[in-house]
Amino acid sequence: RYTKMKTATNIYIFNLALADALATSTLPFQSAKYLMETWPFGELLCKVVLSIDYYNMFTSIFTLTMMSVDRYVAVCHPVKALDFRTPAKAKIINVCIWVLSSLIGVPIMAMAVTKSKGKWLLGKDGMVLCTLQFPDPPIYWDTVTKICVFIFAFMVPILVITICYGLMILRLRSVRLLSGSKEKDRNLRRITRMVLVVVAAFIICWTPIHIFVIVWTLVDIDKKNPYVVASLHFCIALGYTNSSLNPVLYAFLDENFKRCFREFCLPFRARVDQNSFSRARNTTRELVSTCTPSEARNKPA
Repeated sequence: RYTKMKTATNIYIFNLALADALATSTLPFQSAKYLMETWPFGELLCKVVLSIDYYNMFTSIFTLTMMSVDRYVAVCHPVKALDFRTPAKAKIINVCIWVLSSLIGVPIMAMAVTKSKGKWLLGKDGMVLCTLQFPDPPIYWDTVTKICVFIFAFMVPILVITICYGLMILRLRSVRLLSGSKEKDRNLRRITRMVLVVVAAFIICWTPIHIFVIVWTLVDIDKKNPYVVASLHFCIALGYTNSSLNPVLYAFLDENFKRCFREFCLPFRARVDQNSFSRARNTTRELVSTCTPSEARNKPA
């Protein structure tokens, strides 16, 4: 029924939506933690919530990177795109993204613990904290983890995305018609623009928290300063905002997504429209079939 949605780009979008759904599912727990200033949900949920945070971070940026590479191949190498940009290969790449993200997600789940007051900088009496317990020396491994996250979940993917879109812009400016059809060319540019907007939204929402965490880790700042703490919470909230923003971007930018979403939400209306279209098409065929013989009889031999 939704065969037009089963493209490589939409399979990547599904992977991104899955990561976003997991991230937003943790929001009630995160909100309760900040409002109650304690973690009341136990160690198991602590492990799940923290690991989902890292899974979302890595799967999202890896998926966006692959979407950018996919767009680059479609625009700059249309012949190779026939073999590379298939739904089956996109599904395999999505599985590989989750396996690769597990290299950080599984250790985070193992290290996530609940601790009482005195184990955290902003701890209060009676507080239970959901945090990471690094092996000795903990400060060293905490710093290494944050630097690795900054490099592999931010700097390297952003570099690849920038190169891909830089080459695409050069290609789009130098060639007026990318494919043999103006309609296909228009669709190609529209999808490329949609992916660019989604990538740009991700970068805008996630850059502050990545920069803030590196500054928090490497620079000697007053971590108890209320303005510093408020800035940290704002940057964290901005990262979660991206997970809620992506569905809105798809709804505004992707016509196929809008149509299929309407059909999914209003199946009766979609069936009525489809039946009306079928009746109109059948009526046209009947008119053609009845007119053709008379035209043939009127033609001179």
